[in-house]
Amino acid sequence: MQTRRQFIGTLATATAGAALTQSFAATPKQPRWQVGCYTRPWTQFDYRVPLDAIAKAGFKYAGLMTTNSKNKLVISCETTPEEAAAVSNEVKQRGLKVPSIWGGRFKDTAELKRIIDNCVICGCPNLLLGGTNEKQADAYYKIVAECCDYAASKKVGLSVKPHGGNNANGAQCRDLIKKVGHKNFGLWYDPGNIFYYSGGELDPVKDAADVDGIVMGMCIKDFRPPKEVSLTPGTGKVDFAKVLTRLKQGGFTGGALVVECLDPGELPHLQAEAIKARKFVESLTRGL
Repeated sequence: MQTRRQFIGTLATATAGAALTQSFAATPKQPRWQVGCYTRPWTQFDYRVPLDAIAKAGFKYAGLMTTNSKNKLVISCETTPEEAAAVSNEVKQRGLKVPSIWGGRFKDTAELKRIIDNCVICGCPNLLLGGTNEKQADAYYKIVAECCDYAASKKVGLSVKPHGGNNANGAQCRDLIKKVGHKNFGLWYDPGNIFYYSGGELDPVKDAADVDGIVMGMCIKDFRPPKEVSLTPGTGKVDFAKVLTRLKQGGFTGGALVVECLDPGELPHLQAEAIKARKFVESLTRGL
């Protein structure tokens, strides 16, 4: 078995990358591709509303992201263990599982560890991080590095997504992941954001070549010029089939594919769009 020191020394190689991505692929208890939907399209509602809609749309996985709470998040460092347990119970009551949590900001290791603990309570295997600005990057990723072993001991992976600033594309995210240098920290790919933060100039099909071996999961998010991502996947500029084919070539052979955005509207409209999104992503997985 590879030691941590050996792994860090070979992080950039395809072999090490494959080991990273495969550790977050299918297990005997779940399918190779876990197709889900985040709560974000229903941000203006209590989190139970999207959980109902996600289950009704036929998804088996619900990503916990935004809601109408005080800090606009379902789970954060402010969430108590009791509150996280209540969320977990609501998820289970609907026959859902949580593949990804967006936990928001943290200012120190204690806060990040509290979010990790809440992931454990929710049965979530990956915490999605948004990164930060260049001025705060050193302190931010130092905290991440200091929590990687703790998260690994809890069986929670940490991932950063393309989200602007110095983590706006695959190459920048790879540099940050290499800097942290831990096998429990990788990338949660977001093709819509690759277009968005490049002003529509950088195609994620091309960008995906820069993320071989580091992808842990994926936000299924589309893009429409000039700066629109609130649309149902498959209706915008992202060629998801080509993106996923390229990611698979780079070692992402299974994992969570979680819809982040839908065409906005009233609840019946969102319900219909969620069903369309599920069918679209499922059709993509059949092609893989």
